[in-house]
Parts: sequence; C-alpha cells; structure tokens
Amino acid sequence: MTQKTKKKQSQDKLLDFRNFLYVVWKHLRLPEPTPIQYDIASYLQSNEKRLIIEGFRGVGKSWITSAFALHQLYLNPQMNILVVSASKSRSDDFSTFCLRLLYEVPILQHLCPSDSQRQSKIAFDVKPARASHQPSVKSVGIFGQITGSRADLIIADDIETPINSMTQGMRDRLSETVKEFESVIKPDARIVFLGTPQCESSLYNILPERGYKKRVWTARYPDEKQKNYLGHALAPLILNAIELDKTLTGKSTEPKRFTDDDLLEREASYGRSQFALQFQLDTRLSDSDRYPLKLSDLVVTSLNPEKAYEKYVWASNPELRCNELPCVGISGDYYYRPMDKVGELLDYTGSVMSIDPSGTGKDETSYCITKFLNGQIFVFECSGYGGGFTDEVLMKLTKAAKRHQVNAILVESNFGQGMFTQLLKPFLRKEYQCTIEEVRHNTAKEKRLVGTLEPLLNQHRLIIDEDVIRNDYNSTSLYKNEVGLRYQLFYQMSRLTHEKGSLTHDDRLDALEMSCNYWLEQMARDADIAIYERKRDIIDQELDQFMESAIGVKPKATTWIN
Repeated sequence: MTQKTKKKQSQDKLLDFRNFLYVVWKHLRLPEPTPIQYDIASYLQSNEKRLIIEGFRGVGKSWITSAFALHQLYLNPQMNILVVSASKSRSDDFSTFCLRLLYEVPILQHLCPSDSQRQSKIAFDVKPARASHQPSVKSVGIFGQITGSRADLIIADDIETPINSMTQGMRDRLSETVKEFESVIKPDARIVFLGTPQCESSLYNILPERGYKKRVWTARYPDEKQKNYLGHALAPLILNAIELDKTLTGKSTEPKRFTDDDLLEREASYGRSQFALQFQLDTRLSDSDRYPLKLSDLVVTSLNPEKAYEKYVWASNPELRCNELPCVGISGDYYYRPMDKVGELLDYTGSVMSIDPSGTGKDETSYCITKFLNGQIFVFECSGYGGGFTDEVLMKLTKAAKRHQVNAILVESNFGQGMFTQLLKPFLRKEYQCTIEEVRHNTAKEKRLVGTLEPLLNQHRLIIDEDVIRNDYNSTSLYKNEVGLRYQLFYQMSRLTHEKGSLTHDDRLDALEMSCNYWLEQMARDADIAIYERKRDIIDQELDQFMESAIGVKPKATTWIN
C-alpha cells in the first residue's frame, strides 16, 4: 500500500466526527472518549437542522462541540460559525480553545489563519477561507450584537444560567432573544443548543415546541418514572442499555468518570431537587402537591411599621401583579398586590423575632420579624448572615429587634443546646431589653415547614412588605451564581417539597416558619378561650331560662371563678 493511499484512507476516516474526536482527545492527552461522548458526537453530525444536546454537568458537551466546530471547518473551510454563550467571556473561551487547537493539532495546522486574516479570540478565519464580512468563527454573548451576523452553524453553548433565568421576566427575555437566531442563519444552516437546565421552566423545554429535536444524556440510568417523563428525548444508548439490564437503574452512566459514590456525594451537596435538575435533567413540575407553597398566594404590599388595615383582600388579577419585583418562583408564579384594604388602620397586636442559628459552615444565621393583627401575619424583615456567631452578627440582630420593638425573640435551641441564647443576651441587655424564648423542634423539617406555612398561604393570611422581597433578592449578590439563589427566602419557599432534603439551604424559610408558628399557637390559645367563653355564655342563658321558669325571677349575672 502506497503512502498516498494510506493518507487517503486516514483522511476518509476523519470524515466521521467520532474518529476526529478521538484524534483531538489523544492530542489533549485525555482518555479515549466514553460511549456517551461518542454518542453525543454521533448526534452532532446527524442531519437534524435544529437540535438540543442536553447533558449532565461535566459530560463534556462544550469540549466535544468545540472539536465539532473545527471538524466542520476541516470539511468545509468556507463555513461561518457563530458561537453564542450566556456571557461574552464564555463564548470567547470557546473560540480561543478552537483557535489554539488549530495551531496545535497537526491535521488542523493547514487551517491556521494567515497574517492578513482575522486571528483573535473574538473572531478568526481559517486560511483557505475566502474574503468575507463574516469570520470563520465569531463569539458573542446572548444579549450582545447578534443582529448583522450571518452563519452556517450557530452553537448556543450554555446560554441559560442561574443568573439570566432567575426570574420569570428574565426567562421571557431569554426565550425571545434566541428567536433572533432564525434571522441570522443562512439557508440550510444548523442551530445547535448545548446546555443543562437551570430551572424547572427551562428554555430547553420550550424549544421543542419551535421544531427543535432534543436528546438527553443523564448521569444515572433513570427509573421507570423518569424514563416515561423523558420519553423519546432520552438517548437511545441509555434507553437500550436499561431495557437490556434493569439492574442498571440508579447507577452511573459514566462509571469511568463519575462513580456511583461520586454521584452520591454530589447529590448530598446539591440537594435532591438540584441534582435531579442538573444531573438527571428532570425539570418536572409534576403536580401542584410537589410544590405546595406558591408565591402567588402571598399578599404583597408596602407596610406601615406601626399600623395595618383590618383586612387585606387577595386576588390573582393580572392587573395586580407586582412586575417590578424580582420573582424567583417557578414558571407562572407571580406576586400580587391586595385587591382592597378593608377597615381602619389599627395598631399591631404584637411583634416577634425568630432566629435560626448556624455554625461556621455554609448555613446562615437567619432571622425573621413578623407582626400580627386580626389573624393576619405581617412580614417586615427576613434575611440571614454568614460567618457564624460573630459580634457583628449578634449586634445586627439586636438592632433589628430594637428597630421593630419586638415583644419576644424566639431562638431555635436544637443547635448548640442554647449556646446562641447565652451569646445574644449581653447584647440585648446593653441595647434592647426583651424576652427570649427557646424553641425546640421534634418533627421532620419539611413536614413542619409545609404544615405551618401552607394553610397560611392558602388562606392568604401572610402579608409581605415589598422591601422584604427586594432585600432578599439583593442580599445574596456576594454568593456565586446559583449558590446565592438557594439562600433566598422566596426561592426556598417556592422549591420546598414534602421530600426530605428537597432544599440545600432552608435557613430563612425555617426562621419564617418559627415566627408564623408562634402566632398560630397564640391564635389557637385565643380560640380555646373563645370556645370556653361561648360555652359559658350558653350555660348562663340556660340557667337564666331555668330560674325564670322555676321562680319567675331572672337571676343576677353569675360570677365565674376560673
């Protein structure tokens, strides 16, 4: 066999992207691509014009597709490829990686741009490309200057992030922006979305309605329920494997890279719901019982710290939506203002502050301040502080109690056996004298949170000050991306389920529940007294009637000794 024939055979093999991927992986000194990575590569080179590659975090979607972009230029140097990511820097990283591979991989070096061509991380040409307004590869952020570009292939790489999909308004904006791709592509061009869903109402769930074909690769072999939910989107490689061997259910689909123990550790770190979202690609909202606490059941208004109306009337009229407030609830969940405020302005019955202490770990020391009037609970503050029990944190809590003139402070005693109470007392003696009560919980946390808060929300008895929502949203800006989202009160509220460990963090929600439960217990005690007094009045009436009929004289009022 001649050298020319061998070279021709080698080039023919590289027509298959999977072989090309192997060569690139070998150059990068990576292990041979896994079956799932080969399967993604095979789907990339399919004939689908609009496709979504939805894979778990760490599967290598971006690296594989970077190699695919170069493979397309290897086959046709006249192509124009547009890379779009959530941020400009992320898309620049994609194109920079591609440019570097051109110079490093021997079979690609003939594509290296010449001195007269574009060769930056923002945009570069390949050497055989003819002169054009459009570079061979161009990178741009999703909200950057897409208009005016032209492309044979658009690669949308992780355009959905926790930041740009945090609220319903942000999700709507992202959904509308990607429609611009249709005006950018050339005839017979392709659009490839790569991503991992970041929220339950993910963009990747909407795109199939617009003609996109979705394929999903999960980190674990799905159970029957997950398999039915994913349906035809589940990669045939995974589906066929589990149908041949049912014992694979729950095991890693990439055992060489992600062992079962490793996935268990990640699940413990992320929490069940987040792990299901980002590793099992499970964005189900299932039924209303899964997320029992709806933000739309809250009454949101601007509250007076001294007085409140006798009754706030709730309604879900679209005209009453608080669109200016950041809403981190699930799709279709909004905040609503009251339809009406009934009665006169009255003084609050009382005010309490609840505190959920934390250690020095990732949890916050969270607190909530509520006031009470006519069976309604008013939330004035609910936030949290990291860093444990520092003097700064203790002083901030004391000043918050003083600011709202709370009648009592409730402290969860489960952690530290009352140590936090002893640390707080000196600050209270110095700044603001009030009662401290310790609260101990014995029931399962999720059951307790739902049991206390769901009836209140269903009856629209929880009134939230607008500033609580703004401050809650802004208070986690120091945390990274989705990490900060999990510390927010209203994210915790809207994502709570009955399942144990459904939330990674629940400190602020726990503080709110403690405060609300205090008033519920007060209401229960008042109700018991009212029932007792009502029974006593009935007995009085019956005695009066008996005495009047027996002796013809109505007796004087009876004095009861309790």
